[in-house]
Formats: sequence, C-alpha cells, structure tokens
Amino acid sequence: MKQVTIGMFAHVDAGKTTLAEQLLYHTNSIRERGRVDHKDAYLDSHDIERARGITVFADQAVMTYNGATYYLIDTPGHVDFSPEMERAVQVMDYAVLVVSAVEGVQGHTETVWQLLSKHRVPTFFFINKIDRTGADVNRVMEDIQQHLTPDACLITDSFAGGVAGEALVENLAERDERLLDAFLAGEGDQAFWQQALRDMVKSGRLYPCVSGSALQDTGVKEFLEQLHLLTTVDYNGQAPFGGRVYKIRHDKSGTRLTYIKALSGTLKVREELCYSGGAGQICEKATRLMLVNGSKMQAVDQVSAGDLFAVIGLSEADAGQGVGLYSDKLSYDLVPALTSKVIFSQSLPVKDVLKAFRILNAEDPSLNVVWEESLQEIHIHVMGVIQLEVLQQLVKERFGFDVVFGSPEILYKETISSPVKGYGHFEPLRHYAEVHLLLEPGERGSGITFKNAAHVHDLSIGNQNLIETHLFEREHHGLLTGSPLTDVRITLLTGAAHNEHTHGGDFREATFRALRQGLEKADNLLLEPFYEYKIKVELDHLGKVLSDLQRASGQFDPPQTAQSHAVVAGRVPVATFMDYSTELAAFTHGRGSIQLVFAGYDRCHNEQEVIERKGYRKDADPLYTSSSIFCAKGAGYAVPWDEAEAKMHLL
Repeated sequence: MKQVTIGMFAHVDAGKTTLAEQLLYHTNSIRERGRVDHKDAYLDSHDIERARGITVFADQAVMTYNGATYYLIDTPGHVDFSPEMERAVQVMDYAVLVVSAVEGVQGHTETVWQLLSKHRVPTFFFINKIDRTGADVNRVMEDIQQHLTPDACLITDSFAGGVAGEALVENLAERDERLLDAFLAGEGDQAFWQQALRDMVKSGRLYPCVSGSALQDTGVKEFLEQLHLLTTVDYNGQAPFGGRVYKIRHDKSGTRLTYIKALSGTLKVREELCYSGGAGQICEKATRLMLVNGSKMQAVDQVSAGDLFAVIGLSEADAGQGVGLYSDKLSYDLVPALTSKVIFSQSLPVKDVLKAFRILNAEDPSLNVVWEESLQEIHIHVMGVIQLEVLQQLVKERFGFDVVFGSPEILYKETISSPVKGYGHFEPLRHYAEVHLLLEPGERGSGITFKNAAHVHDLSIGNQNLIETHLFEREHHGLLTGSPLTDVRITLLTGAAHNEHTHGGDFREATFRALRQGLEKADNLLLEPFYEYKIKVELDHLGKVLSDLQRASGQFDPPQTAQSHAVVAGRVPVATFMDYSTELAAFTHGRGSIQLVFAGYDRCHNEQEVIERKGYRKDADPLYTSSSIFCAKGAGYAVPWDEAEAKMHLL
C-alpha cells in the first residue's frame, strides 16, 4: 500500500489550512469542514492557533484515498515559526505550496520554495482564492515561473480526469530527448505519458500547478485526484529499521513524545532503538508506538517504512536526529537572529521556570535556552515578537505561571581573524593538567570545529577525547561583548597529565583556560546577522528604496527593471532592517513586496558602537578566566594570561 507524506506550505493567509481541511473532508477523514476564521479547523487544534487564526505548530492528519494512505502535515506560514516548518520539511515525500491568486508570490513563499528546493522535495502548486476580486491565475503563473522556477507548468486544463492533454505532452517532450522522440513519432499511450509526468515530478524537473478556491471547494477534488496519480514512493520495508526524528512534544502528564518518520524496515513495540546522543550511542526501548491523527492517538503494535508515528521511550533524541539505520543529525538553515530575556516573578523558583523552558527547548531547539549564571537570568533566541506573544501564552497554559520578555535584541556572535595559540595550565595542590590549542578562523557559518594533532606518546587517547568533549560541552563566549564564539577551528596540539595528581575536571579547567588565553591574544571580531533580501516596487519608489538600503548599511546588486516595476536584491544587517517591511508597506501603500531570508553572520557594521553599548567586562566572570594555576611551595597560585605562557611545562 502506498504511504505518502505530504507537507502543506504557504505564506500566511494564502489559504493553506483551508485547503488541508477540504482534502481531509473529501477523503472522509473528517465529517465536517472547519474554517480558520470560524476557529474550528481540524489541524489548527491548539487554542493559541484558533485564537490567532494562524498555524503555529506542524500538526499532522491521516487520510486514505483509493487504497493509498496519505500523511498530511500542515506547517506554519508565519515567518516567526519557520524553524518549526523547516524541521518538518526533511521528512516530506511531496509538498503542496499554496499561492494566493490575488497576492501572488510573497516574501515567505520564496523562503519556503528555497527550502523545498534545497531538500529536493517534489512540489505541487495550488493557486488559491480564484473566487476573489483581483485574482489572476496567469499573472501568478508568470510570478511563479519568474521568481521560483521556470519549470512550473499549469495542468488544470490539460490533465482533466487523469488524461494528459496535448499541451502537457508537448511540455514533457521539451524537457526530455527520449520523450521528444516518442512525441514526434506519435508513440506512447496515456499510461506512458502519465508515467513520464510522474517521473518528472518526482525528480524535480517539472512542478505541476493547478488553480481553485479552497474556501468554495472549487478544483479541490480534481487536485486530490492529481496528487494521487502523480505521487509515488519507494521505501525498503525489508531493510533494518531506520527513521528520522522531526518533532518532540510532551503530553499533559509531561511524557516525552518523539515523532519519527519511518524510512526503512519495521519497528515493533518493546524493540530497542539506537541513536547518537551526547554521550555516544544510546539504545532505548520503544515502550509505546502511536499513529497520530490531529489531536487523536492510536496505539499500534508496529510501524513500517513510510509511516509517521510517535514513540514513547526515547529520552534524548532531538529533531533532525537519525535513528536505527540512520545515525546522522541534520542541521537547519532558519535560525533566530534575536535574543530576549525571560522576566518572571521573584516568588517563582528559578529551577521551575528553567525546567519549563528546557521542555519548550526540547520541542523547539531554535529557542536555545541559556541560563546566565553570573546574571541569574534566562535568555532565549527568537524569530520575532509574535513568537514571544505565543510563548507567553504557552507558558501560562502549560505550566501555570506568568512570564514576560525583554525587548528582542540582535543576537551577536564573535570570532577571530588570524591564527593564535592558547595555553592553559591547572595545577592547584594534588591536581595537574596542561593543554595547548591552536585557534584559527573558520569559514562563515562553520561554528566551532575540532581537529586532534596530539601524539599518544604525549597524551593518552582518553585524555585527548576528554579535551574534545569539554570543548563542546558548553557555549563559549568572546571577549568583546560576551557573545557566543563561532567560526573557529580548534586544533589540540599537545597536553600533559600526571600519573597520580590528574583528576576529573582538571582537563576541563586547563582546556577552558587555554581557549580563553588564546582569545586574549587574538584579533577578535564582532559578527552580526544578515538578511538576504529581495524587494519589488514600482519604479517611482526605486530611488527611496536604494537610499534606505544605503542608510541601513546594505549592499545591493544592480536593480532589475521592467516597464513599471523594479527588483532590488542584496544583503543587509538584520539590526538596521528588521522593521523595514512595515515601512515599505506604508510608502508603497501595500503594493511593494519584500522577502527577507536569514543569510548567516558577517562582520558587524557598527562594531565599536555595539561594544560600547554592551559594556561587557571580560574579567568579571570567574567561569571564563584566562589565567592559569601553577603550584609552588605546596599551594596553587594564579598567573595572568600574558605571563602564563612563559611558565608552561611543555614549552
């Protein structure tokens, strides 16, 4: 039996959830069609989603059609919840990208498309809201072909009832030499051309587009039939079990639910499932397996390749983690560029608040919850203000206490611009460890990477591994603003232990001091997040946009101009441009469009100003000391970083 996972994607308010509702209704999965504006949509089951009229969580439903099973995942359309969307993308077999027939391709539509393209997810376009005033399917098709892909092909009229029309056949023949020969020779029956279309959709050489109105139920049944005819999967049910985690949730009793897409084999209840964790390979029993349909869960004895299911029993597997046959862990592109402080009543125990936010962090790893010990504060990373409003409501509903958040601030990072060696020594009485590190600038976006160049004759394999473990056990701070350190290649050069006096924690101390001592000597750089932007405006507004970009320290390519419009693209700091969409809408009277995509970190445009504003005191944090500890006359004493190198035992 065919089991296909289909993701629903759109810019907010394009009608994605309404289309999902219609598909569920036409497959008899639900008895009545809900509506977003009536606050009764099946897949927007959370109170927060119904109150706001937007999808916040990637929820799933199961539908069957003509003997096939379809798992439908409705993803958030608002940019503040795009990390939730991205985590779901990586288990999709196919995607449906809903585009409004009135507004056309919007900013977030392009973000979604880039993500689907990167992960090579075969995609169907549904041009929605054709019943609305101002709808223009042909204009939107041109939009899609110009801004997303030239391989989009309208099949509404040429694929009626599963019969490929001549226009569609010509379109297929243009893309494949073998098909062109068949077309010119008049060969190939309907089944031949349907299979050709199916293959082209699967391989991403053609993207079918249909039009309709989800609200009025126009074109939905025809679209469902096309989905059924043109989707195909090929999972290996005979291989060992393997899957991919795409979501973590907790039920009302706090039990951790790990959502997995089965990619191969079968898994039975009580069988052991292995995956890579922080302490190496972890193997745990799948104590319960459940198929999830909206807010309902059905316990099952086993799951097979192609299934989406939830498992109880896995304590540490994170979103993106491969399980069973798959051991890798995926990384994500859509990451927050803002940070905010959690503010709560002093009467609340800190450990309870931190526990709540760590549960939320397991469900949304992009929050990156940090406990700042020196400040006694909880900080989180966020995409925007709407996300903070939802989090505030979520904390109240689930954990029963009130929080507010500090104004979101830009999340800066730090790196170095040239190679430097760092030395750390830790030798209070009856302790001993020394570590030598080489720090080098890494590529932008590479994070912290590690290489081991130490010789086993100087330092045991166990201690070498211990040093690597310590380097990755926590986030490291830079010296300019105390912001997270990134894009640094760390090489372990050598180190030393003592047969009697080296104890647990000694290498941790020496390693951190070596890293910090190297930073003291390095040329440190402050990095800030950047957007890649694309702005489309009428020609009359082009001059103002270019002026605004220069004022915002942005870079832009030569504008592309048409008869009445211009498109400008480039890079710009998030700090200067995060509110520009509102300004653009105001002076273009809503006719201008903007797409903003996180484009990683680069050199801060106003470094000195930020350093002064942050006022970070690098010597005020005892957990980040760059001094080394040496021993003399039976007692340990501290040696400042600029004097410690001369005292190292291995130099």
